[in-house]
Amino acid sequence: MFWKPSASEEADLEPFFQVTQVSIPKDFIDLGLGDPQLALLPQEVIRQAAQDRLSQNDPGFLQYGANQGDGFFRQSLAKFLGSGYGSPVEPDSLFITSGVSMGLHLLCSLFTRPGDPVFVEEPTYLYALRIFTDHDLRLVPIQTDEDGLVIESLEENLAHFRPKFLYIIPTFQNPSGQTLSQERREQVLNLSRKHGFIIAADEVYHLLSYREAPPQPFAAYISAGNVISLGSFSKILAPGLRLGWIQASAEIIQRFINSGLLDSGGGLNPFTSAIVRTVLDTGGLEQNVAHLVSIYRTRLAAMDAALRRDLPGLRYRLPEGGYFIWAHLPQGLTAKDLQPSADAFKVGFRAGSLFSSRGGMQEYIRLCFVYYEVGELEQGIFRLKQALQK
Repeated sequence: MFWKPSASEEADLEPFFQVTQVSIPKDFIDLGLGDPQLALLPQEVIRQAAQDRLSQNDPGFLQYGANQGDGFFRQSLAKFLGSGYGSPVEPDSLFITSGVSMGLHLLCSLFTRPGDPVFVEEPTYLYALRIFTDHDLRLVPIQTDEDGLVIESLEENLAHFRPKFLYIIPTFQNPSGQTLSQERREQVLNLSRKHGFIIAADEVYHLLSYREAPPQPFAAYISAGNVISLGSFSKILAPGLRLGWIQASAEIIQRFINSGLLDSGGGLNPFTSAIVRTVLDTGGLEQNVAHLVSIYRTRLAAMDAALRRDLPGLRYRLPEGGYFIWAHLPQGLTAKDLQPSADAFKVGFRAGSLFSSRGGMQEYIRLCFVYYEVGELEQGIFRLKQALQK
């Protein structure tokens, strides 16, 4: 018989057995949290898919998996991505990962050495910076504006550095929400060929578009031979699956397949891949993405309306997709200045400096509109107004 703690025992054990990565205090509204809402995680879809897979008389997915990832799963994923991207995707161009973080770690392990320069957007995803720092890489910030990476800044830094790769979030960027224009995408591609660096494009938000379709993903350009597109099910299905993919040329894919990590442990996440394959084949993922887009579009509009009503002094550009609003604080205020007052009014945000490779962006904050429902978003913005007025 398995032990099941009582309600009081669960409360006592909670600090030691935390279920999720982030624990939000009671009555606190954390507008900085970049997670999907628990209520929107499709537990029933996953349950049915797991039940279907486990009912089959084939335990192969419990064995060490193929290094590149299960071929049937890659076929299903390629079909889904081809539909979402609007251009064909070949199963052999896909390598299955345990998410973008694992993909970035493998990229650093196989393609860089300590001290190598890598280019990053300013600002960029804070945990990518952590991974690059773990590998002792030299981070070179590239300026961005409302249309994404500034080409002149990229060219200027290429005159001084030979980067191993450029890490870029081209569509609905984290944290800024900006999208790199089609013209600039082509310019980045041309410069990467000319100077011999890899484009590592983090495209996890590409399918979460709430208005017009974004420009083609960098995944459409892998034939150039120096493009790596990283994707994940974390934002479109569930982060706890720890499942993602890399899309690249055959030569790059082979580097990943032949790594010592894969030789030792086999393909990443064969069990989860088998379950998600059923979700793909039954159309469950397409339905889930459509549902999320509908919900998130409404929440983005609600946060935008609340900000315009309660905080007209904040400057921001409304994103057309993704998770985040990147706001410039008024009157020379910094996120550090605002933090104590925000804590007092039980509202959270993420300080802009967390997303800077050089400790800049101190007058910015990142707000997320996907985790809370409309009423909580409005209450959170009102609390932020109170914090700014204190």
